[in-house]
Amino acid sequence: MKADIEIFFENEWHLAATFTLLGESAWELGYRAPGLLAYDARFVVEHINQSGIKAVSACYPVDFAIIKTPCWPAFLLDLLPSGAGRRALLNFLNQSDQGPKSDWQLLLQGASNPPGNLRVKQAAELLNHDQHPGFDKSEIIKRAEMFIEYARGHGAPVSGSTGVQGDAPKFLLTLDYNNHWHADGVLSDSQALQHFIVKFPRGHLDSDKAVLRNEAAYYQVAKAVGLRVHALPEFINNALFVPRFDRKVVQKKVIRYGQESLCSLANVTEFGQAIPMEILCSAFMPHVTHPKKELKEFLLRDVMNVALGNTDNHSRNTAISKYPDGTILLSPIYDFAPMILDEQGIARVCRWSEGEYLGFPEWGKIADVVAKRFSSYHVTSNELRQLFFEFAKTTEQLPDIMNQANVDTDLIERVNGRIQEVTRALKQAKPHG
Repeated sequence: MKADIEIFFENEWHLAATFTLLGESAWELGYRAPGLLAYDARFVVEHINQSGIKAVSACYPVDFAIIKTPCWPAFLLDLLPSGAGRRALLNFLNQSDQGPKSDWQLLLQGASNPPGNLRVKQAAELLNHDQHPGFDKSEIIKRAEMFIEYARGHGAPVSGSTGVQGDAPKFLLTLDYNNHWHADGVLSDSQALQHFIVKFPRGHLDSDKAVLRNEAAYYQVAKAVGLRVHALPEFINNALFVPRFDRKVVQKKVIRYGQESLCSLANVTEFGQAIPMEILCSAFMPHVTHPKKELKEFLLRDVMNVALGNTDNHSRNTAISKYPDGTILLSPIYDFAPMILDEQGIARVCRWSEGEYLGFPEWGKIADVVAKRFSSYHVTSNELRQLFFEFAKTTEQLPDIMNQANVDTDLIERVNGRIQEVTRALKQAKPHG
């Protein structure tokens, strides 16, 4: 049993590699099944030693090696529908979730058009490209999380819409030139105007709606403080329309940028595992174009996560983006939301092994630990301490910035204590000497 992996670059899909399960019943083990990963020989001849956008993963540059893996390669888990997308796809297939036994089928049928520039060929071949006039934006908003079922019931192909991860209902949708919306992957590239992830509340509680409503405002806050933010999302009646940063339309051609989670870069083949923050830094820094600059971006994102209560900071909520010119950067910020409002009580997922206490890092200590670990990148403790110390001027202004971004007043009041604690720790990180 095999999955053929295709990569998109230079305006077309290329058969790049194959992952083959070892053993006839290995599929029953799900993503924990062993297998062999090998690049296609013709692909290797043309792209030997390439990485970036032409490799299936930053961890696997293009070569002739046949790699035996004890479980699925970690990058395949980025392609596997999970959470709400998994439930939706199984529903489309009229199947119950059999746990690991469902994983292989979900990969072969659901990884047709996931974020990034990879797909599974077998899944892509199942996509229904029959033309449908599409739907108005008002229909999406009205039907909310039931929109895909509604679209399916009206004869629209929808299987390409579910290849996105996360527990909240979210769908990949494409806007055409007639201002109509379609499930992703249905339209030819020449018909696609813009690509979106459309998100809905995780549940029906007021707190679920508040999380999504304020996520829209949180992106404005992130942009105001200087973090890397793509186009701002639009929130309308409990629907969040998020422009995708892994797609760009140029002269009726779709450019697909590579995307790989830090979980994949860290070679962790599990979902929901709490990976130490310094391990995540070690995972992305060897691959990005400007390691020191990206490290600082990562650190300031963590400051903001702590200050604003985005506790769901797991390793799939940060990724790298791979561009055609060879540049690799941390992806623009995504899934940046006040998860402390969630009634399930989501604790901070990824933490620093040293210098973090009860979910609040002591940023001076973090600077020392990080500088020691990454001294080969010419990172110094005082340089990071200065970064934190200066950023305290920004965090002090967060309540005003949040107010200007239309964050809910009661949420601003709720996180005010967190903001003050973070600001205190940033000021204490003052450089030595």
